[in-house]
Amino acid sequence: MKMFRKIIEIDEARCDGCGKCILSCAEGALRIVDNKARVIGDRYCDGLGACLGECPRGALRIVEREAEDFDYQAVEALLASQQATGQEHQPSAMANCACASGTVVISPPLTPCQQANRPTSGPAPVDTGSALGHWPVQIRLVPPTAPFLAGADLLVAADCTAFAYPHFHRDLLTGRVVLVGCPKFDDAEAYIQKFTGIFASAGIKTLTLAIMEVPCCGAMRMIVSEAMQRAGRPMDFEEVVIGVRGDLVRRRRQAA
Repeated sequence: MKMFRKIIEIDEARCDGCGKCILSCAEGALRIVDNKARVIGDRYCDGLGACLGECPRGALRIVEREAEDFDYQAVEALLASQQATGQEHQPSAMANCACASGTVVISPPLTPCQQANRPTSGPAPVDTGSALGHWPVQIRLVPPTAPFLAGADLLVAADCTAFAYPHFHRDLLTGRVVLVGCPKFDDAEAYIQKFTGIFASAGIKTLTLAIMEVPCCGAMRMIVSEAMQRAGRPMDFEEVVIGVRGDLVRRRRQAA
């Protein structure tokens, strides 16, 4: 079905085919054809514009026109097809970058034997091993249809929290799927739309929000709350606040 909506438009006169925009398109909607970036189908482009800031020549912009409605299921099928054929984000000199959002990776959990043999003590108790079980983790790069989101216990973390809090993996990430980003420097509306898609389609079980104790981080609370309301899926969530010196300031339940 066609509708009047926002969508990406590419100025072919400015585009030099560098391919940088392709890596930031979580839906795999862009491809280099005849040395120019092109949208391969309106239904694959969500119109959020994550690709805009990557173009060094300013060849991309958001316009409003009649276009086929964005189709999450079509995007999921496209990404699966691209990954199966090894063509995700190609052709491009950067097509094999591990950050390509079309390359969704789910790591297997540790076996009971591996878990039992992880060191837990030494001269002083330390955290060892990574609790990360999937890739990518950046909000802008993860499609709402990523398989690891289905029925997940979701951790939404301001990216500074992982650097500030020394027990991030042990206390917050273990057993959860994580999405990270910065509510100050990134587009809040784009985040809201991305999370709206996630809450509407992924069947998220629980939500934990990890933010810093600085004022700008509070915007992440507004982002996830607004997204839940738009998706019609409000839920209570846990908010974890980390101090700038790495201490855990508070953990508390937030009403939907």
